[in-house]
Amino acid sequence: MLFTSMLGDKPFAKDPAVINLNGKYFLYYSLFSDQILRVGIATSDDMENWTEVGLLPITQVCEKSGIGAPGAVIRDNVVHLFYQTYGQGKKDSICHAWSYDGVNFEKDPTNPIYRPTDDWCSGRAIDADVALFKGNYYLYFATRDHSGKIQKIGVASTPSDSDFSRDSWSQCCKKSIVAPEMQWEQECIEAPATVEYNGKLYMFYGGAYNCSPQQIGCAVSTDGVNFEKISSLPLITNGEKGSWNACESGHPYSFLDNDGKYWLFYQGFDGTTWRITKTRIYFDENGFPFFD
Repeated sequence: MLFTSMLGDKPFAKDPAVINLNGKYFLYYSLFSDQILRVGIATSDDMENWTEVGLLPITQVCEKSGIGAPGAVIRDNVVHLFYQTYGQGKKDSICHAWSYDGVNFEKDPTNPIYRPTDDWCSGRAIDADVALFKGNYYLYFATRDHSGKIQKIGVASTPSDSDFSRDSWSQCCKKSIVAPEMQWEQECIEAPATVEYNGKLYMFYGGAYNCSPQQIGCAVSTDGVNFEKISSLPLITNGEKGSWNACESGHPYSFLDNDGKYWLFYQGFDGTTWRITKTRIYFDENGFPFFD
């Protein structure tokens, strides 16, 4: 699978999120349309062949400069989409919308629903990923230090019966939970992508800024807040010169399908076009993830 959108200004698709709603797959992704970042929607019966069905409309004042980087969860057969505002610098925040059919969404009237306000970061929140783990929903997001140089991951939580509105979220700690440390991560950890396996929460992430090259690492947690990186090396690297992902393999999204199979979607860039692909996630006897 190599997917790129034809709905925008040029072939372009990044920041994937995938769910299975009633046996049909929905792919949400970022693209530029009329020079504004938007969220596209595509559907598939097999996760290989995708049909683009439209764009999430921009309808709220906070969205006027663009939206993107969606994350999605299903609760009680309702799709909840979490996405960021774009182009507002330190004021970029996380928004929420929901849908009964995966295509037509109702926006949360309290949008934007979350941005950190403590002094450990710049206040920015992008790249939302939401996971139900041990009785709470955890919202993972990327933010930056006050200099705007270092990108890192923060976390907030809300109860399992939450309406996901602005007042429902509480920041779990006044610090980053995953930050760049390894040489290959350079100055950036972003795009958290969580999935539960064997009582632990695995967070795949993009290390280094786009095309630096960005590559994919992983950290693991037993409580949803304290994470430990599982390797000093990337688990998925950028490709060879001339390949579809020569400049990066980045911005992952992890997904547990209804049949119990785990998948990792991620983006690649060849110097011209952004595309999205997928790979199957497996876990060895020690709980270490590996791929097709």
